[in-house]
Amino acid sequence: MFATLAWVSLIAAFACALIIAIDEARHPQKMWVMNLVWPITALYFSVFALWVYFRIGRPMARDVTAKMPHMKMEHAAEQQDPTWQQTAVATSHCGAGCTLGDVVAEFSVMGLGLSLFGSPLYASFAADLLLAWLLGIAFQYFSIKPMRDLSASQALVAALKADTLSILTFEIGLFGWMALTYFVVFPNPHLMPNQPLYWFMMQIGMVLGFFTSYPMNRALIRWGTKEAMG
Repeated sequence: MFATLAWVSLIAAFACALIIAIDEARHPQKMWVMNLVWPITALYFSVFALWVYFRIGRPMARDVTAKMPHMKMEHAAEQQDPTWQQTAVATSHCGAGCTLGDVVAEFSVMGLGLSLFGSPLYASFAADLLLAWLLGIAFQYFSIKPMRDLSASQALVAALKADTLSILTFEIGLFGWMALTYFVVFPNPHLMPNQPLYWFMMQIGMVLGFFTSYPMNRALIRWGTKEAMG
């Protein structure tokens, strides 16, 4: 039953990501990095991500914003109390980095047979955090640089400030769930990255990570550290 549920969840998520990608091919996002963020978010938020994309993401498409010249993205950056839509979009940036980082890290740890402190779980934690941080910073860099018109070095520093705390709080939810899955839910045998059920558990962990990171992203926008979009 769990294996069937895992397959259904994964197939639905990939289908939603594909629908978003096809729609973006026809209606590219004004900020190109969001063309990656939206489909990646659907890999763990599935149908909900698809709904949010058509509610929030489509209005951010280049052909839609071109028809509304009076609306400037700078106005969103000046807002002191971000809406849930702006906070969700901001959180999705670090979520996209974490998702890509996890996929690469988990298969690498398994393929190379890595362990840390005698456990592959801790090796996964270390690899996930490093790659999630690097990719999350990259996603943030390509958001901040065009919005603030900064130099490359200035944009990198701003991205480090904007996404480091965001990623750390995201990993709190994800790692907590991963540890619970490893030690309690499937203690023997442990799930492996080549099993669909493993990635179903990761989907749940990603959703939890999104919510543990959400308050931090809202605070970062209010502080002016992170840009508001949407």
